[in-house]
Amino acid sequence: MDDQRVWAFEESLWTGDADNYHEKIHTDCVMALPAPPFVFDGEASIAAVRATPRWSKAEFSNGRISRPQHGLIAIAYGVHAEREGVEPYEAHCTSTYLLDEDADRWHVVQHAQVPRLAMS
Repeated sequence: MDDQRVWAFEESLWTGDADNYHEKIHTDCVMALPAPPFVFDGEASIAAVRATPRWSKAEFSNGRISRPQHGLIAIAYGVHAEREGVEPYEAHCTSTYLLDEDADRWHVVQHAQVPRLAMS
């Protein structure tokens, strides 16, 4: 997956519908999210984000992409996400994708978010 496709894939996880999210998250995914119980795995990670309203816009900054071996991509980035009626959300994130070569599809196997703290 080239860099442009990596960022489009990640953006779709922030702005796409629940079906898009469900098809791209591996059933063995682990996540650290800024809501109790904070650490999620398996179907709980899919359910946690599926129940969250989608963002209408997500802008990435300071993006990094690593391809440590064939079929594995790790990314890190800052995000500024917006939707009507709520304060914008900013965080530092990581995601790791694994290639299912039989299906020629990528799936998220790890994701973490650290909310940016407001600076006084």
